[in-house]
Amino acid sequence: MIPISEITKLAVRSLLRNKSRALLTMLGIIIGVSAVILLVSIGQGLQTYITQQFESLGSNLIVVLPGKVGVGGSVTGPNLAGSKLTLSDVDKLSRLGGAVESVGAGIEMPSTVSFLGKSKYTTTGGVTAEYQKMRNLTVSTGRMISDSDNRSGRNVVDIGPGLVDSLFSGANPIGKEVTMGGQKFQVVGVLSKIGSGGFGVDINSFVMLPLTTAQRLFGMKSVQAIGIKARDKESIPEAIALVKKELGKSLKSDDFSVVDSSSLVATINQILGVVTFALGGIAAISLVVGGVGIMNIMLVSVTERTREIGLRKAVGAKPSDILYQFLIEAVVLSLGGGMIGVAIGALGAWGISHFIETTVTWWSVALAFGVSAAIGIVFGVAPAARASKLNPIEALKYE
Repeated sequence: MIPISEITKLAVRSLLRNKSRALLTMLGIIIGVSAVILLVSIGQGLQTYITQQFESLGSNLIVVLPGKVGVGGSVTGPNLAGSKLTLSDVDKLSRLGGAVESVGAGIEMPSTVSFLGKSKYTTTGGVTAEYQKMRNLTVSTGRMISDSDNRSGRNVVDIGPGLVDSLFSGANPIGKEVTMGGQKFQVVGVLSKIGSGGFGVDINSFVMLPLTTAQRLFGMKSVQAIGIKARDKESIPEAIALVKKELGKSLKSDDFSVVDSSSLVATINQILGVVTFALGGIAAISLVVGGVGIMNIMLVSVTERTREIGLRKAVGAKPSDILYQFLIEAVVLSLGGGMIGVAIGALGAWGISHFIETTVTWWSVALAFGVSAAIGIVFGVAPAARASKLNPIEALKYE
């Protein structure tokens, strides 16, 4: 038997004689591996981002969400559109005292904000003063939304620094009026910059306005979330019990969910984990397509090199030598495509990280690369076996 090292050299030389075909054969694997790494990195980055955002709110935060939010085994999200939570519920909870330190509420809706012909489609948040504090929002210039603004339903807004750049070209916006939904709103504050950005929404282009004003603007009577700050971390179970008891007087148990921030993060990450797995699975389909491409090209290669195979067998090459050579060629193609795919996927994730947060995990790289190697072996077996079984006399006669 010819040494494996020599067979490997022959396989590599054979591939180098047809560089263009080898590269095109690897293309399916390259696309598949890079897609898996890229999509998984986006999903993982989203989980990291959301976890960091909730951790920044503190460990003693409790959130009341509309509908039944699944925690643990079941995975269900809040029913924001059918919310039955109202400002009267916020008032009731704010009077509980004891383990409940403060209560705030908010809604978020997309809207277009305009100033002197310039427009920006962004997220508009209707908030109470306490809710702004719970979200750790501060202003760099001007003032925050106040309780007085909410009681009076004033048309005032705090805007993010991104809107200052896009609508006011960096000029001081305090005292100027922007337009939303055909109504004028006076800018009273500029929010401090928050991180580097979010997923699909520029978090530094938020518009914050009094919750009562937002409800009037969007024709809503409900609130989408109620934030409750417990006295301390140890008081969370007591605060949750008080909140459930109070809301249970006017709402059914399926109308609301009370969760602390750690449970909410666990639920969201569970949902995102399923999404990430699904994205990775969809991308992995292209790896199978790439494997089929390798098998087809190797079968064509066997046909083209029939006389070569016959000659090698005639001078003493064993069927196992031929088998290993074609199998090694297939594995080299898949491994080469895997390495290039890993590099492209990592570079792509790095590029996207300038816009949204991405996290390239070692297991996604190992999984994608391992699958690409396995594909080379699995899809290379049939062509290699066919080549090894060729009759040397018939092969030499082949035209």
